[in-house]
This record gives sequence, structure tokens and C-alpha cells, in this order.
Amino acid sequence: MQTVVTAKLKLNTTPEQFKALRTTQLAYRDSLNYVSQYAFEHGKMSNAVRLQDATYEEIRLRFHLPSQMACSVPRQVGASYKTLWTKVKNNAVHRKEGKTKKRYKGLDKAPKFISPTLTYQYKKDYTFKKEQQVSILTLEGRVIVPYTGYNKHVALIQRGTEIGASKLWYDKPKKQFYLLVSLEIETADPTPETHKQVVGVDVGMRYLAVTATMQGDCTFHSGKQIVPKANHSARLRKRLQKKGTRSATRRLVAISGRERRLKQNTNHVVSKRIVLQHPQSLIGLEHLTDIRERTKRRKGKSAKQRKANRTFSKWSFAELHSMIAYKALLHRSMAIKVDANSTSQACPKCGHTCKENRPNKGLLFVCQNCQYTLHADLVGARNIAMRTLLIRQDWRGTGLLSVRAFCVGR
Repeated sequence: MQTVVTAKLKLNTTPEQFKALRTTQLAYRDSLNYVSQYAFEHGKMSNAVRLQDATYEEIRLRFHLPSQMACSVPRQVGASYKTLWTKVKNNAVHRKEGKTKKRYKGLDKAPKFISPTLTYQYKKDYTFKKEQQVSILTLEGRVIVPYTGYNKHVALIQRGTEIGASKLWYDKPKKQFYLLVSLEIETADPTPETHKQVVGVDVGMRYLAVTATMQGDCTFHSGKQIVPKANHSARLRKRLQKKGTRSATRRLVAISGRERRLKQNTNHVVSKRIVLQHPQSLIGLEHLTDIRERTKRRKGKSAKQRKANRTFSKWSFAELHSMIAYKALLHRSMAIKVDANSTSQACPKCGHTCKENRPNKGLLFVCQNCQYTLHADLVGARNIAMRTLLIRQDWRGTGLLSVRAFCVGR
């Protein structure tokens, strides 16, 4: 089984190499916007082959991109348009079903690419050399740049691990280039017998994650120290957006980077703790796709309701799930997604499900049928664990993962 991890390599460039890489990045971004405008004017085209046939020569002539980069540009634009078309179709279905009244406007005008991040193809645009050096293609030819990175990732590269495409990312505040390289690591194929334990993970704001096992063990990963910082950033961002000056915009950029790093680091720490505490486990996660459209809270328009919506949207739970998924595969575990419907309203003892089981929507769960009382987040984690156990039993009996399970990281 293949698991993909991303190695972040710091490029130690000279001033001449820095200038060459930056020029290449900006030319690549301009070519993306040119092809995006062409696709929009020709029926919002998403076919990468047709886009390449129509724009390849102009990309080479106008932006002077090497041949492989000129092929990568239409593919990237085509993939972006396919994603937007999927969102348009899903939005039409949701509007027809009455789940939302808003019309998706992503294709009302040509998508504009802001980030100068460009894509390199391995052995065509970049190759690794000895003594921790990498050869990278630019508009002026190849440059050989020394790099540093996480020791385990560097060892995997030098060992000859299967390497895929990479992205050249520029950290503007630090004026530093990084190469984000995809590495495919071979892991053992999962079987029901290798997963000796079942774990349910419930995510939230008061507690970023709550885990529960079928043996009654539980762990609370608190967000007490993190959430106030996120709330402060939100208040500060609101004031700066209202001010609207150039200095306020610069502060907004700095705050957004700081907040992104805070969330990413916290999610890394929480996911690592969960995976290391439960080795060789089948980890159940909530299937939260389209959760905002599926919940009724979006229909409120009062100031209180809007504030509640902002609170629920502050944390990156999808990122936390993805980190748990790929770390689990590296530790002989596996994460799957289960149905998230009514996990915090269903009684894990008698099965009774109703909104009244959570008085005032608080943290206390009190079953109206059997009076079973417990922390609401722990109830959610236990329900997820039981649903994961059912999937594991089906898997063991049939040899196939149930269609109710959404496998992560495969």
C-alpha cells in the first residue's frame, strides 16, 4: 500500500539563483492566468488536452516557459475548472433540495491565480544530486541548489524512495524558497486482524479532539489555550478589515500567516498524540463533508447566529483529519470516515436519539429514556467508535470495507 507524504526542503540559494527562481515563478503564474482567461472565453473549458493544443505555442512564445512547464500549465488550469464545475453542479443540487438558497459564483468570471507557486515534474523539471543538492529548471536553464530538511525526509530521498511531483513555494515574509516534494512510502496492506483496537475521534472547539475506545479508555485534547488566540485573531482581523488602509492590509497578511502556523502546529501535535496512543488501531473519524449545508444553523441571520457560525468555522478540522490519516498509516493503523449524523444526540447505552438529550445544547448529555449521563463530546466519540466497530466486523466477515466507510489516505 502506498502512502504519500510531503517533504519540505529549504533551498539555500545565491542571489542569482533566487532571482532566476522568482522570475520563473512569476512567469508561470502569468501563464496560468492567460490560460484561465482563454478557457473562460471558450465555454469555461476544462479539457486539459484541448487547452494544451490551443495555448501551448503561445505559452512558449509569450512567457518563455520550458516545454514541460508549458504542458503543466493547461493541466493545472483544467483541473481547477473541473473542480469549479463540480461545485456548480453540487450547488445546483443543494438549491433544488432546499439545503441552500445561495448560488455558487465561482465561474461567473475567469478564476485568477494569485499564488506564484509552480509545479515541477520529477526527472523532467528537477532531479536530486549527491551531497544534498537539487537541480531545478528555470527560464535561464538549470540551477543546482543545496537544500536542508527534516532528517527522516532527507534520508528517504537519498535512499531512493519513489519521488513524485513537487511545488516551488515562496515564503514572502521570510524571502525564502522551499521545495515541497511528494514521497510515496510503501506501507503494509491493512487487514482486520492487524487492527487490534477500535478508536473513535470526535472533534470540536472546546476540545479539539476526544478519543474513546471500546475498552472504556478516553482522552481529551483541550483547545483551552488555543481557542482564545484564534478568537483574538478574529477580532483583530475584523477591526483591520474595517480600517482598510495599506498598513492594515500588511498586518492582516502577517496575522493570517501566524494563525495558519498556529493551527497547523496544533493539529500536528494533536494528531501525533492520538496515533501514538493507539498503535495498530482502526481509527474512526466523522464524515464532515458538506456539514455546513447539512446543518440547520446556516439558516439563521441574527447577529447571534452569525457569531455561532463563525465560531464553528474557526478551526481546520479537515486538516486535523488528514494528519491523523497519514500518520496512522505510518504506524500500522488506518483511519476511516463514518456517518456523523446524530453522534452527540444518540445514547450509546440504549440508542435513544433526540435533541433533548443535550439540555441547552451544552456539554452534559442526559438520555431522556434511560437517564444515562456523560460528557457530550465523549458520547460522540463512543458512538463513532461503535460505528467503526460495526464496519470492522463487516470487513472481517466479508473481506471488504463496507460502503458506509469512507477510507482516508488511500
